[in-house]
Amino acid sequence: MYDLTQEVLRTDAAGMPLEWIDYQDAVRLYHLEQVAYGYGSLLYRLHGGICAKTGRRSVIEVKSIIATYGSNHALSKAREHYVPPLNNHTLFKRDGHLCMYCGKRFSSSELSREHVTPLSRGGTDKWNNVVTACKRCNNHKAGRTPEEARMQLLAIPFTPNHAEYIFLKGRRILADQMEFLKAHFPRSSPLHRRVQQLLG
Repeated sequence: MYDLTQEVLRTDAAGMPLEWIDYQDAVRLYHLEQVAYGYGSLLYRLHGGICAKTGRRSVIEVKSIIATYGSNHALSKAREHYVPPLNNHTLFKRDGHLCMYCGKRFSSSELSREHVTPLSRGGTDKWNNVVTACKRCNNHKAGRTPEEARMQLLAIPFTPNHAEYIFLKGRRILADQMEFLKAHFPRSSPLHRRVQQLLG
């Protein structure tokens, strides 16, 4: 029995990660003959109708990573300057659900988005100026800089690239999908360590 909630990682034909898709979208791409190749583990083996001519039943095998035809040159050029949308879910995942001031791990409901340079002081609501903070630390820091509040920042905020953002958006990422995405992270990415921890 297959877990139909497990998402498939879709890439372009050149192997650049694009997005997460569900099994229905994956099957649709196979049916439309848009899949160049699949690799990784077998996620689903889905049976279709029986062909009147041959009497054979159609079968579609969906791998954990599928590459689709077409490589958009403009998209790959834009990817160099790509800035993913900022939201709390991916921000908290970027920071490992740790408060970047006290270093403790919290659930999402106990965390907040904290502006290193406060908005009231000209700071921006952008990846490189926000960190995950527990509500207590955020309230304590208030409208001050970390230096003024005498609170040490445990990590420098960074803007994820496209592959890192896809990793951050993933719900349940399989080991082969994780290894694939990791290969597209910058060498200096702090997420390399996080992926190693997840892979055990």
